Amino acid sequence: MAYKSFRRPAPAARAVTRRQINRRTIGVVILAVICVVVVLPAIGNRVLARINTIANLGLPLIPERAFNLGLDLQGGAHLIYRAETKDIPIPDRADAVEGVRDVIERRVRGGLGVAEPLVQTTRVSDDHRIIVELPGVTDVKQAIAMIGETPVLEFKEENTDPPRALTPEEERQLTEDNARAEQKALEAAAKISGGMSFAEAVKKYSEDAATKGQEGNLGFVARERYSELYDWAKGQRDGVVSAKPIRSLRGWHIVKRLASRSSEKEVQAAHLLICYKGAERCDGSLTKEQAKAKIEEIKKDAKPENFAALVKQYSTEPGAGERGGDLGSFRRGAMVKPFEEAIWDAPVKAIIGPVETQFGWHLIYKKGEAPLTEYQLAQVFVATKQKTDILPPPEPWKPTGLSGKQLKRAEVATDPNTGQVQVSLQFNDEGARLFGEITGRNVNKQVAIFLDGTVISDPRVSEAITSGSAVISGSFTLAEAKQLAQRLNAGALPVPVELLSQQKVDATLGADSLAKSFRAGVVGLILVMIFMVLYYRLPGLLSVFSLLVYAVLNLALFKLMGVTLTLSGIAAFILSVGMAVDTNVLVFERLKEELRSGGTLRAGLEEAFIRSWPSIRDGHVTTLLSCLVLLWFGTGFIKGFAVVLATGTLVSLFTAISVTRTVFRFIAPWCGERGSVLFLGHQRAGSQSDNLRHTS
Repeated sequence: MAYKSFRRPAPAARAVTRRQINRRTIGVVILAVICVVVVLPAIGNRVLARINTIANLGLPLIPERAFNLGLDLQGGAHLIYRAETKDIPIPDRADAVEGVRDVIERRVRGGLGVAEPLVQTTRVSDDHRIIVELPGVTDVKQAIAMIGETPVLEFKEENTDPPRALTPEEERQLTEDNARAEQKALEAAAKISGGMSFAEAVKKYSEDAATKGQEGNLGFVARERYSELYDWAKGQRDGVVSAKPIRSLRGWHIVKRLASRSSEKEVQAAHLLICYKGAERCDGSLTKEQAKAKIEEIKKDAKPENFAALVKQYSTEPGAGERGGDLGSFRRGAMVKPFEEAIWDAPVKAIIGPVETQFGWHLIYKKGEAPLTEYQLAQVFVATKQKTDILPPPEPWKPTGLSGKQLKRAEVATDPNTGQVQVSLQFNDEGARLFGEITGRNVNKQVAIFLDGTVISDPRVSEAITSGSAVISGSFTLAEAKQLAQRLNAGALPVPVELLSQQKVDATLGADSLAKSFRAGVVGLILVMIFMVLYYRLPGLLSVFSLLVYAVLNLALFKLMGVTLTLSGIAAFILSVGMAVDTNVLVFERLKEELRSGGTLRAGLEEAFIRSWPSIRDGHVTTLLSCLVLLWFGTGFIKGFAVVLATGTLVSLFTAISVTRTVFRFIAPWCGERGSVLFLGHQRAGSQSDNLRHTS
């Protein structure tokens, strides 16, 4: 008799063909390359620029984006404020402090340019406190001054005042600057005609930063964006350079045609618009039904020959009569969806409609359609100045005199008839008078509400409101309505804040911490890789590849998700590397047992992954549960640690089961009879030490 180990049968592995393995391996390699490009975009951009230079494909470059670094790595300011809430009723204090927190966060994002500030509230006994962490801020005094300002709440109406004219001095300056630009463009054209290469001319003369590093390559362009350049390119051959500079609204262009290709069609059309009360940009008094009846009556007489005359007589669109409602040529996506769907597949010379859009009822005349050709162009660009460069366009909104001083209270309410969530406003006597005047002259127009110079709501006025009470209605969720009410109250009933403590984290200290953390992570990763290769041989080498994929995939996710890295986050990342190694160790040790029991290499691999899965799953699930607890109860750095660890845990699970398994399946057939030696460094089976038995 002999005692033998009892093994519960593992679930049968689903058969995977060699073609599937090859495809998955290619997918893993592509994923790794994409992640490397995301983490190190400079490498990808050099490759793309080289391809564009050789093949003139006009491939767009990858936007370069740095990792978000936390306060302890980037340096910055740590501020603690106390909110003075003694004059606010106790039930309203929490909402008031949240409103202040929201105002501070908006200020530091907009005014200080901090992309990832941490602004949170806490309570110590009866004190409400606000903790502000500002990574990258060096001028702490400026931050304190900006945060401590009283919120400014303003009501503004649309500005319809015409812009002022340029002064004689401004006119003279504009003329001189544009004359210099023209002379520079003519000089560049002459140099190219005299033998200077186009690439050299771009480098010396072009003022377009976006294309200067690509030898002026604009890629394939359509007429909508570069109409003057497109019209020139239509009559030229590939390789031809414009003999003279071409003028556009932006400046002067010396253009080289590189290539052409066919694209989708473009459509030429004209339209007649009858708007109705409530439609966008409509000052008319017709109801929706009246407008539809009117346009249907017009359609009875509409023909291609008289369409322009009908537009001039009936269209409510400003300026439509002068151009006969002509919309020119456009491609798919240029018009609003109902308009485009009605015209796109209609026959040429057809009168289509009525078609309803958000602007009213349209009668459409399809004048023609043609295949669209795109041209790949390169340019030497010299900018000219416009009137708006010297005299900026007028502000779209102008003050009304109504501010947070006249607003008593804002609160969340519901419409008693529909149950719709609203925000109600209560004004004092002066505010009621001003609000009545403002709404009276802005019926069917927008009145915007600004907090610290930023629009927080721009509702449309439906009627004059003189009672001093109003509601802002819309498709609000309860959370959105509550946030708007908090912001309004922050401006109407400002809560003073007192600075309790300030601490500046030096950027040099943060950079030193980052360098040491990076060095520790790299050294740890290399030591783990060396151990895996020495101890597990070929499996260790394959696990090194999986670990590299794991690392770049994690870093790519950190960039794409906008994760803010702190010292605790880096610690969590290094810890998750250890978890990824643990997963590989579980698989490899199971593989040892399968090979010692006499199994083949390929069957042993499948058995190892299947039988080690429960342990891998349970280990990762318990870690994720710990992360959830930290996210739920933790704050600040603890939450950052939990986010990074949870991300690393999920990526570890993916790379260990998908990436490592795919690579093993790909390499196993090439190992032949010596597979077990290559994988584990010993013969496959058979020694007494490997098969412990007790015989009686």
